[in-house]
Amino acid sequence: MVDRLLVTRCRQGSRDALRRIYEKYRDDLLILAIALSHDSGLAEDAVHDAFVAFAQNVVSFRLTGSLKAYLARCVANRVRDLMRTSRSRAKALSPEQACAAEQGLSDPSRLIACNEELRLLSSALAELPYEQREVIALHIHGQMRFRVIAESLGISVNTVKGRYRYGIRKLRSILNGEI
Repeated sequence: MVDRLLVTRCRQGSRDALRRIYEKYRDDLLILAIALSHDSGLAEDAVHDAFVAFAQNVVSFRLTGSLKAYLARCVANRVRDLMRTSRSRAKALSPEQACAAEQGLSDPSRLIACNEELRLLSSALAELPYEQREVIALHIHGQMRFRVIAESLGISVNTVKGRYRYGIRKLRSILNGEI
């Protein structure tokens, strides 16, 4: 309900409404982009590009579902585009860099998460194939349902579920060896 009101105000030209949407979702979207790309610079670019595109097209935008899920799809698509066009593939963040990226977020509860478990998880995620990492990040960080992920990626729901299942299984395997 709040998101619909903010989008309506954005359509009417309210910069404050756009700022509130940005502040509400930027941290979660940045975490999603970092999880997908393992490159903090690319992740920041993807989030900013997604919000710029949203602001430019807000007049014709119609909110039919979750605004967060829509923005997460936009960010995931932008990360994919940036990684595809980048000459050198995004390099994985070291645990120290991942922690530093977390420190840049504004929400204090996010800062608490920057501990040894986060470093282990970040390293384990970096070992997954991109397709599995993408599905896991969209489902967990983007809070998207498998059906929505399938539609946005243009694949079947069963493929999404399989990638998620195999990715989680591999994460468990990697993390059991680390813990």
